[in-house]
Amino acid sequence: MTTYDVIVVGARVAGSPLAALLAERGFRTLLVDRDTFPSDTVSTHVLHPPGVAALQRWGVLDQVIATGVPPISRYTTDFGPVTVGGAPGTPDNPYAYAPRRTLLDKILLDAAAAAGAEIREGYSVEELLVDDDGRVTGIRGLDGTVEHARIVVGADGRNSMVAKAVNAPAYEDRPPLTVGYYAYFSNLPMDGTFEAYSRPGRGWAVCPTNDDLTMVIGGWPHSELAEHRNDIDGTFAAMFETAPAWADRFRDAKQETRWVGASVHNYFRVPHGPGWALVGDAGYSRDYITAQGITDAFLDAELLADAIADDDLPGYQTRRDARAMPFYQMTLGIASLQPPDEQMVQLVMAIAGDQEKMDAFTRLNSGVTSPVEFFAPENMGRLFA
Repeated sequence: MTTYDVIVVGARVAGSPLAALLAERGFRTLLVDRDTFPSDTVSTHVLHPPGVAALQRWGVLDQVIATGVPPISRYTTDFGPVTVGGAPGTPDNPYAYAPRRTLLDKILLDAAAAAGAEIREGYSVEELLVDDDGRVTGIRGLDGTVEHARIVVGADGRNSMVAKAVNAPAYEDRPPLTVGYYAYFSNLPMDGTFEAYSRPGRGWAVCPTNDDLTMVIGGWPHSELAEHRNDIDGTFAAMFETAPAWADRFRDAKQETRWVGASVHNYFRVPHGPGWALVGDAGYSRDYITAQGITDAFLDAELLADAIADDDLPGYQTRRDARAMPFYQMTLGIASLQPPDEQMVQLVMAIAGDQEKMDAFTRLNSGVTSPVEFFAPENMGRLFA
């Protein structure tokens, strides 16, 4: 009765790459999504250099660049008393990008189709099919269609229907720490720089995207959600006044879209079981503040494709967590929006003005360097020297 080797539910930044990678390896792959494409989704959409490297491996980076999205060659972090700025990438992959999801997701979906995956847009999954032994065997659509597969993968985001249907256990579970809002502005040139600002109880970031627009995103503790939700503009204005030079630049900007807000639950889920697996936000979600979501989705898709090909889903969980857990813990710390501790203050002061050391710090923020490697005693010794 098995029609497909793998059915992937969700065709955005985790599902489409996974389907493409599996189809290229000869797996009969069905990719479904309730949305049609191109379409937008709530997302900060920053692609750090490790995510850009994945696009290059998959042969679609040139298509993303062709959308006109500007390269980002520099990250700066303004802590108030001091600003640290450096290069986020490596010689092989020096740039970050922030393509609009209407463009990126369509490119990834088309790549999956070109690789040989069958695509069904506007297709909602009503339920998973499960045999008498508790093994997932396929899907039933809202239109009544039934499809069978050896593995059904949930790439359907934080509110994953697949994860709920199989009751995937969560661990390292944390409630939302921040609430964030973003909008797009014109007349706000960034000159290839991603800027982040850190203040006690507040944080915001700015980066260039398609169509000469700039994304401005900011947030505050989730406990203040009700207090500020009816005056987003006023809250941003007060926040920006803590960085006068930025506030002066921002006054000339023109808002082109409304503010869009979200809060993000933090968790890992067990990402596999009999006949099923999870990838992307369906299996692991972290606060948006470090903008690692799309890059994580790309790297997880590669890990899961290898695990399916090797028939080693338990190994997928092990490798995913080994890579992601240090970034997860770092993200939770940043999302607390607490003033930097004494060690971080000393570190920032020690590296400020030393370009090589600031580049090293920037590569931590861009995901090129793991926190385990960066905060190792021998590396700390070099940075403080």
